[in-house]
Amino acid sequence: MKRFFALLKDKPRLYNIVFNSDTRAGKIFDIAVMVAIVLSLLVAFIETKPAVMGRFKDVLTILEYVLTFFFTIEYILRLYCSPRPRDYAFSFFGIIDLVATLPLYLSFIPCLASARYFFILRVFRLIRIFRVLKLFSFINEGYLLLQSIRLSLRKILVYFLFVLILVTILGTLMFIVEGGQPGTQFTDIMTSIYWAIVTLTTVGYGDITPVTTIGRILSGLIMILGYTIIAVPTGIVSATMIDETKRKGKNGRCPRCNEKTDLKANYCKHCGERL
Repeated sequence: MKRFFALLKDKPRLYNIVFNSDTRAGKIFDIAVMVAIVLSLLVAFIETKPAVMGRFKDVLTILEYVLTFFFTIEYILRLYCSPRPRDYAFSFFGIIDLVATLPLYLSFIPCLASARYFFILRVFRLIRIFRVLKLFSFINEGYLLLQSIRLSLRKILVYFLFVLILVTILGTLMFIVEGGQPGTQFTDIMTSIYWAIVTLTTVGYGDITPVTTIGRILSGLIMILGYTIIAVPTGIVSATMIDETKRKGKNGRCPRCNEKTDLKANYCKHCGERL
């Protein structure tokens, strides 16, 4: 107990344990947090099965309270030892930590009882496994994917707008062909547009089907068209990823973090990006 209070007084050391994983204590703490996250997710999954929940209700309830208490202490410790508590509180992981901890407390309010399942957001915190295991290659690949999606966003939005216009046209055309037929399921344009989306994306629920020959021919053409355009966003992102992979640092700066690097270095000393 004395060691714990001594650790609370030593904020720099506590910060290294809670926020970093360079030390043995830091790795143990992060692994303990991840084990607790996995346990809390398992509890959430089991609670949705009434047969299992009925047999182990008391055990699961106690376990949920213990885990919530653990996450609450963890969140308070992070605020306490952070040099800038406000920055942590409004950071991505800070918001996730808070939102994933509050639901059990909110569930005591009758009108917010279902809010308890929001702690499923804890799964995002498992991203920290990359930090614990020092899988820099996976971190860089993840950054490359996010960067490629960000750079491709405008093209994807234009493509999405094109598809939105296309399904509107196809749905309207199908309504013209099928709308006046006896026993038709194309009762209005919105239903026809819904059918066009399902067909173009090759999902094919089968809840709405054409009854005329022309309608079936049109359906076949839309299905084939779906196969030709469904991979376009993947191609856009893939092309951007190739460009990003070939991109080199300029003026002695890292292409990822834009920090200054040694001219002869193979990796950035700031983020680990391959130069």
